[in-house]
Parts: sequence; structure tokens; C-alpha cells
Amino acid sequence: MKKIIILFSISILAFSCGVKTTQSLLSDGDYDGAINRAVEGLRNKKDSKGKQDYVYLLEEAFAKAKERDLRNLDMMAKEANPANIERVYNTYIQLNNRQEKIRPLLPLQLIKQGKNAYFPFDNYSEQIVSSKNALSKYLYENASVLLKSKNKLDFRKAYDDFAYLESINPGYKNTKKFMDEALFKGTDFVDVYAKNETNMVIPKQLQNDLLDFSTYGLNDKWTVYHSARQKNVIYDYSLVLNFREIFISPEQIKEKEFIKEREIKDGVRTLLDGRGRPVKDSLGREIKVDNYRTLRANIYEFRQFKSCQVTAKVDYIDLKGNQLIQSFPITSEFIFDYTYATYRGDRNACEDSYIGYFNKRAVPFPNNEQMVYDTGEDLKAKLKDIIVRNRFR
Repeated sequence: MKKIIILFSISILAFSCGVKTTQSLLSDGDYDGAINRAVEGLRNKKDSKGKQDYVYLLEEAFAKAKERDLRNLDMMAKEANPANIERVYNTYIQLNNRQEKIRPLLPLQLIKQGKNAYFPFDNYSEQIVSSKNALSKYLYENASVLLKSKNKLDFRKAYDDFAYLESINPGYKNTKKFMDEALFKGTDFVDVYAKNETNMVIPKQLQNDLLDFSTYGLNDKWTVYHSARQKNVIYDYSLVLNFREIFISPEQIKEKEFIKEREIKDGVRTLLDGRGRPVKDSLGREIKVDNYRTLRANIYEFRQFKSCQVTAKVDYIDLKGNQLIQSFPITSEFIFDYTYATYRGDRNACEDSYIGYFNKRAVPFPNNEQMVYDTGEDLKAKLKDIIVRNRFR
């Protein structure tokens, strides 16, 4: 019973908050917000007395929203400004959608008045079609003018207009063809390549990996990177990865010898006094204590070490003026570090984490080309970070 009372109280509180929120939205002039909230509140048990507040609020919000939209439409008709064409279309869509949102709930009773709430619906089909056609014509003509520009930003605006036109009026004239043309003209094409200014050979696979921009996820609607130039494409920018210096350390094997000791429990023994006699307790029994013994091992550790450092820079070049826009340095390092060990004595004198080194043996050092190639992942991450933070505009 107590649980039922608690649940009932919670539902009453939730309903009260919902009504207050709807009233607040209505008072603030957010009529559609109030409509949405009231419709949500009426989805279940719409004819119950407890839902009457929502019905009254929905009726009032609908009347005020409709009156406001019709007033705005009348004003825009008098202004006859082409810039308002889209707003006119969206207003008719809004009037129609609002009705369709409420329609499934009808009829809604006003219990005290003994009648249904009043929602005067109108058929806006003709106005929607007419305003859509006017908007389609406006968008098409405006975007067609922009498409004749020489400015990439105008091409991008034209694309957005054609895309919007295609979304509201699919198949209108040759919109899809012009969309593709605007997309191509508005795109910045970036030529990407590498230059080797060092006295060492850069592995071809490393260059291919670094310049494979399909793995970077960097292409967007208005920027496309090509690592191989394509015909019929006029490139706007170049992104050049200049390898400036490669330093590879000599192969080193460092040896170290040390002793490890560890005490372990090894059964029990009789406790002896200073004279070597057994120590007894108050009952005359010999006292036993843990017996420990020391494990000892001589460790011979070998560490193979070799490092590679690649220094490069990324140049952003504007091909229209053949000017360097920006340069960013990159330094990447790869370290080959391998340790193995042998021992004489008891290997258990070492920590468990160290014992694995005894199962290893010397391995061949990677050659210089492999060392340079192994810097690739770090180079790629740093190159991507530079490009992400410094997008072409």
C-alpha cells in the first residue's frame, strides 16, 4: 500500500510539473513548444479528468500559433520580398505539420463545457505546392547565378542551394547535375607528396603509407587530398612532407652483471639459545620457528639498443600564387630496445617479473631501412595532428 501511495504521489507531481512547464512555454510565446508538451501529456488517457489542463492549454496554444503564422504570412505577402519566399514555404509547412501532430488525438473533450475542444483545421495543400514552386524557382535561379562566379565560396553556396532544392523538390530540372558541378568547383584539391632532403633512402612503403590519406579520414566535402595527381583537376594547394635529416645510432650491446638474493621460507626449526640448546616454553615443549634460507644468483644482463630519429617539416603551399603559407616541424623517434639475461645459481632469487628475460636470446638488430620505416606510425600520427589543426580553407 505504501508503494502504491508513493507511486501515485510521484505521478501527481510529474503531471503537475508537466502542466506548469506547458503553461510557462505558452506564456513565453513558445506556442509550438507548449503544443509539443501538451500532445505528449495527452498520449495516454486523454479523456480523463486529470488531463483537462492539457486540453485547454493545447487549444489555446494552437489558436495563438495559427494566428501568429497567418499574421506573418499576411505581412510577407504585402512586403513581396523574394528573400521571404523560403520563410513563406516553411510557415505553410509548419501550419500543416502542427495540425497533423494534433489530428490523431481528436476529438478532445472539454468535460465541464460538455463539448469538444475547438481546433479549426485548414487545407494548406495548394499554398504548400505554390510556395514550394516559387521557392524552387528562386533557389534554382539564385544558385545558377552563383555557379557562374569565379569564387569558391559562391560555388559552395550554390551547392547548398541546389542540395536544399533537391531535398524539397527532388528531380527539379537538372538540379543533381548542377549540384555535382558546384561540388567540384567549390572543392579545394590538395596535391600531397614527399621530398627527401637527407642522404639516406626513404623506404618506398613508408612514403606510400604516409601519403595514403584515405587512412587519415581527413577528406571532407570541400577538401580532397590526392597523393597522385589526376587529370582534369586544377590543384589549389600542395602539402609537402620534407624529410630533412635522419639519424641512426650505432648498434649497441650493453652488459651488466649483478647479484640477486632472496630469502624464502624452508620449513621450521627448533629455536636455540646462545649456548646452542633448545628453547622450551612453560610446558617444557621445544619452541619451533620458521626456517629461512637464502637464494642467490649471479645475473648477466644484455641490452641491445638502437635508435632512429627522423626530422621533417610539413609545408603548406598556395599554388595560385606559388607561395609558402605555413611550415610545421616534425620530429619522430623509434627505439629498438631488447633485453635478455643469463644466470649462474638459483634463478628463483629473482623477481617473477624478471625471470622471463632468461628465456630470451640475442636477436638480430633491425637494419637501417627498417628503423626508418618503424618511425612511420609516430610520423603519421603527428602529420595527421598538424593537418587536423591547420585545415585548408
